[in-house]
Amino acid sequence: MDKKKSFKRKLDGIVISEKNEKTIVIKVVRRFKHAKYSKFVYESKKYHAHDEKNEAREGDNVTVIASRPHSKQKRWELFSVNR
Repeated sequence: MDKKKSFKRKLDGIVISEKNEKTIVIKVVRRFKHAKYSKFVYESKKYHAHDEKNEAREGDNVTVIASRPHSKQKRWELFSVNR
């Protein structure tokens, strides 16, 4: 049987910094409808993610998943790089 592995949380974003060792910073943009004005607005947020093999580069589209805390800010880890 083919079982798909599911994760609690998964985010797609763009790498904006890879300067730290084994750490990337990604920018995740979400689009939602404003409650009062019914206009679609964009909001972005930065996340720190663990990159064990230092494979992601600046500008790459990546997928990260929720993981155990690696440090004070790192609560995500790199799942795949979509170049």
